[in-house]
Amino acid sequence: MSRGTVDDLRSASRVLLYGVTGSGKSTAAVRLGELLGLPVHLVDEEVGWLPGWVERPTEDQRAIAAGIVAQDTWVLDSAYGKWSDLVLARAEVVVGLDYPRWLSLGRLVRRTLGRWAMRTQMCNGNVETARQILSRDSILLWHVRSFPRKRARMREWESRPDGIPVLRLSHPRELERLLGELEVPSL
Repeated sequence: MSRGTVDDLRSASRVLLYGVTGSGKSTAAVRLGELLGLPVHLVDEEVGWLPGWVERPTEDQRAIAAGIVAQDTWVLDSAYGKWSDLVLARAEVVVGLDYPRWLSLGRLVRRTLGRWAMRTQMCNGNVETARQILSRDSILLWHVRSFPRKRARMREWESRPDGIPVLRLSHPRELERLLGELEVPSL
C-alpha cells in the first residue's frame, strides 16, 4: 500500500476504514458512505457479534465478510484480523484513523460509560454492563492490548510502495478536512 490522496478516495468503490478501537470508525464510515454514495457495512453488527455478546464463529465471520467484499461497492468500518486478508484483497483505498492513544481511549471511555448509563443497545441488541466493562474482555482493555498492533499495521500498509493507497489520518481535524474535500466536486 502507499500514501493515498483524496482523488484516490473519490474514485474508489470499495473502501476500508481502519483504526484503533475508539477512533470513530463507524461514524466516519457512515459519513464517508454518504459522501461517496456507497453502501456502508458496520462490521461489529453484521459480522462480529451475535446477541448476548457471543462472538460469531470465525468461519461464519469469514463467510459473511467474503460475501460483503465480493460486492462491487462498499465501505467497511473495520476488518478483523481473522478475515482482513479478504478485505485487503478487494479494497481500493484504506482510510486509517491513527489517532493518539489519549484521544481514542478518551473517546472510548466516554462512549462506553454513556452507553452503560443509558443502556444503549448496539451490536444486535447487546448492551454494555458494569461487569463487562470491568472484565478481562472489556472493550477498554481491548483498546490497550490492540492499540500498538493496529497502529503498526496502518503504518506498515502505508509504507508499502506496491499496494493500495492508504490515507492515514492522525487527528479528527484531518478527517474533517478530508470529508470537506469530498463534499467539493472535483474539477
